[in-house]
Amino acid sequence: MKRRAEVETTSTKMATAKAASTKIRVQVARALWLVCALAALFLAVGALLVALDANQSNSLVKFVLDMADKLDLGIFSRQNGIKEFTGKNAETKNALFNWGIGAIAWLVVGRILDRIVRP
Repeated sequence: MKRRAEVETTSTKMATAKAASTKIRVQVARALWLVCALAALFLAVGALLVALDANQSNSLVKFVLDMADKLDLGIFSRQNGIKEFTGKNAETKNALFNWGIGAIAWLVVGRILDRIVRP
């Protein structure tokens, strides 16, 4: 009888530990997804602000554009991105194309990380 109680206690502890581990993994997956979604949001809003020719002396606009410049990782840069347009409205086209692709990439990476971490 004593042995049976020990086994039940051990299995209960293991179930509790597994439940706690699952809960932590879910929270970490949510946090990763949130970070990647926010990065994508900054890139998308930054591209929109460039397309709308927003006042870059405004502190909020400047903050969003600076964050988007950092989050493009150099790969999706407006100046030296995947695709560089020339001619009329080249800056707007570069921002929309490169930052748009960058936003999609952040969302894909976030979703992949979410699937890997989440139990």
